[in-house]
Amino acid sequence: MPSLRATVLGAGSWGTTLALVLHANGHRVTLWDYSPTHAAELEKERMNRVYLPGVKIPKEIRIETNIRTACKERDLIVTAVPSQYVRSVLEQIADLDLRSTVICNVAKGVENNTLMTVSEVMIQVLENERKENLAILSGPSHAEEVSKKMPTAIVAASYRESSSRLVQKAFTTPYFQVYLNEDVRGVELGGALKNVIAIAAGISDGAQFGDNTKAAIMTRGIYEISGIGFKMGAKPMTFAGLSGIGDLIVTCMSRHSRNRFVGEELGKGRSLMDILAGMSMVAEGVATTKSAFQLAQKLDVDVPIISEVHAVLFKDKNARKATEDLMVRGVKVER
Repeated sequence: MPSLRATVLGAGSWGTTLALVLHANGHRVTLWDYSPTHAAELEKERMNRVYLPGVKIPKEIRIETNIRTACKERDLIVTAVPSQYVRSVLEQIADLDLRSTVICNVAKGVENNTLMTVSEVMIQVLENERKENLAILSGPSHAEEVSKKMPTAIVAASYRESSSRLVQKAFTTPYFQVYLNEDVRGVELGGALKNVIAIAAGISDGAQFGDNTKAAIMTRGIYEISGIGFKMGAKPMTFAGLSGIGDLIVTCMSRHSRNRFVGEELGKGRSLMDILAGMSMVAEGVATTKSAFQLAQKLDVDVPIISEVHAVLFKDKNARKATEDLMVRGVKVER
């Protein structure tokens, strides 16, 4: 495909990695970071030592701190900031003419208070953007592995096929395969809600409950995700794909998973405040647990795993007791 003018908003591990993938495909890439200090380090060292140590950033990738300059006259903008900050970041470019720009979100979360998915936030904030130009890129993909060119499969979804195809062509490489899906709501909910289940899986690991317990949490977890998704208009089969069960597996199992790590430390008895204070990267599932719990109440969906994670994070419930309570809920019928 022709070379695109592409900007990645957010120079964390995933944003940096996606900038590298775009550059490898011959696109003209700008990487924006909100912190002048961090941006200066990236420019000087050509390495993201904080979030992606050991991976070189080619000199052709432009580092920028002025978000408006970074986003003007772009073919593709990728939002790679944590989901709870997407609104405040996009508000800075809301008045720009982006009618010819495809904006692809890779953040995985549901906004607190509004209970909006990220695509809904984007539509509400961007005054001159068209819904058909929005896309979602999601699936089982840790930056630590993609940056080392380990084979990965992921999903692009949009309200218009040409937008998702542009994203597909922009990112697809021999090691990074992008599939298409038209279910925007399902793809983004799968990516967001699996982080909550990953915290539960981590709690099980920390409490040393074993593989049986973890398998039960993961299997029933996708059931809870599907229940919320169905009520919100998603297609149930989406959750059987890469952005559903695929992303759930990697996030619940991987040593790279920040959300699983948070759960594991909780299972060992540490406090949430202490855990988060020692992390340099954001565990999206913590904030999304609030939204997921409220969504389930609003939609009248039974979500025992999400409810127990919520109780551990925000009501000081003992993590081991929460897992035990899940496993003794009484005999149920699997549907």
